[in-house]
Amino acid sequence: MKKLYVGNLSFDTTEQQLEAAFAAHGSVQSVSIIVDRQTGRSRGFGFIEMDNEQEAESAISALNGTELNGRTLTVNEARERKGRPGGGGRGRRW
Repeated sequence: MKKLYVGNLSFDTTEQQLEAAFAAHGSVQSVSIIVDRQTGRSRGFGFIEMDNEQEAESAISALNGTELNGRTLTVNEARERKGRPGGGGRGRRW
């Protein structure tokens, strides 16, 4: 399985629309558009998991730089998320 990053999404893009765009290039296992925890609004990017590397590469070359809902997509292989320092101190009382 191969995970892809999709950036510069329109805030109106749905997971169904994203899946349809990628399904033309292979079997899509999962689609998730990342949303803001407080507002529930799309953060303008998401992730697609595809069955295999060949289908994922096909989707990257076909869809990167193309337009969906008025926005030019950025599509590439998802990178492993680096560990982030926790907390940040908000809400703490000393």
